[in-house]
Amino acid sequence: MRCADMRPHCHPLRAAVLALALYAATMASGRVAAQSLANEAEAAAIRASQAAIGTQTSDLTLVDATGRPLRIAELRGRPVVVSFIFTNCYVVCSGLTLHLRDVVRIARDTLGDGSFAVLTVGFDSAHDTPERMQAYARDRAIVDPDWHFVGGDPLTVRRLTDELGFTWAPSPRGFDHVTQVTLLDGAGVVAAQLYGEAFEPPELVEPLKRLVLRQRVERSSVQGLIERVRLYCTVYDPAARRYRFDYSMLAAGLPPLFALAAVALGFTYLTRRRR
Repeated sequence: MRCADMRPHCHPLRAAVLALALYAATMASGRVAAQSLANEAEAAAIRASQAAIGTQTSDLTLVDATGRPLRIAELRGRPVVVSFIFTNCYVVCSGLTLHLRDVVRIARDTLGDGSFAVLTVGFDSAHDTPERMQAYARDRAIVDPDWHFVGGDPLTVRRLTDELGFTWAPSPRGFDHVTQVTLLDGAGVVAAQLYGEAFEPPELVEPLKRLVLRQRVERSSVQGLIERVRLYCTVYDPAARRYRFDYSMLAAGLPPLFALAAVALGFTYLTRRRR
């Protein structure tokens, strides 16, 4: 029999190379398909997250790290920064929490203590008990009276995550989820979404500043006006990683401020004369 009739037997090396090439092509195709599915899932998660902007949160009851019930309504009246974690996540969730800790410190220095609250929700109801949430906060050196680490029963947690547009699902690694921080306004309405575990501080502080200013704009006192001017004129210094007062913004804003003050004084004078 001619060698051509026994090609696989006559060229075992060539057959092995072809088999390896076919295997590599199959694996590459599988990786591309898997990546495509992952990209589609991520895009769907971001769409769901963005669709939640403008949603009014319900007055749900969670359980804080001391075991005390905490109603969402208790946090109304000021902005709330919400993050989602599960305590068995030691990389992404932990990294996000540590980064958020640093950004929250910058925000507190800029906006003042008590100007906003932080809520970290453990969405793995089976494991994120008050004891685990307390240990999670302690291990990350978070000691902040306005930062609440909470969990809840599965239905309550699922309802909250749905309202805030947070997508998560069980997986062999624990849970697949979007890395998301949600910002609520003083009425409990979803105002903004942030993504990733290492966002720049202004991405959170600037929308927080706008929400705080909106709350304080109703104050007619001199102290309220001074506070609004201070917030308006603070800018982020990336080299120092903090906010500082920018006097050039104050100089640019003085003429309209004087005009506004003159109008306010005139209106007050006319109102008093009519009485």
